[in-house]
Amino acid sequence: MSSIKPRSYKSDDYQHILKLWEITNLGGEERGDNAETIEVSLLHGGKFWILEDSKTRKLIGSCWVTNDSRRLYLHHLGIHPEYQHQGYGKLLTETALAHAKSLNMQIKLEVHHSNKTALNIYKEQGFNILEGYEVMIKRRH
Repeated sequence: MSSIKPRSYKSDDYQHILKLWEITNLGGEERGDNAETIEVSLLHGGKFWILEDSKTRKLIGSCWVTNDSRRLYLHHLGIHPEYQHQGYGKLLTETALAHAKSLNMQIKLEVHHSNKTALNIYKEQGFNILEGYEVMIKRRH
């Protein structure tokens, strides 16, 4: 894992991020995830980490944390399929949790119930299911 470490997002990462999100089914412009949204979230206290293999320069993971000044939200944590099950998802989760701890803020996320690997990582890291809640969204006005 030594050639793969989290680093901060740079604007020229965006096209590579879109490809990763497409491969991992995490998001994209149709969901409102665009370069401007990322930049605005960073200006408002968000963080965005990239995992890049420094030997191959291949972008292999992402983790985006937004801040609403009340709590943090963990988004788009995903690892390229060729690099999954090697501890990188846990590494990014721990990076986000360390950030939340440094701010003394709670952190919330959504994960699909069929994503057992992610669920296990999050449970190991102390996340709890919010019983009685349903996730709802309205994308179009």
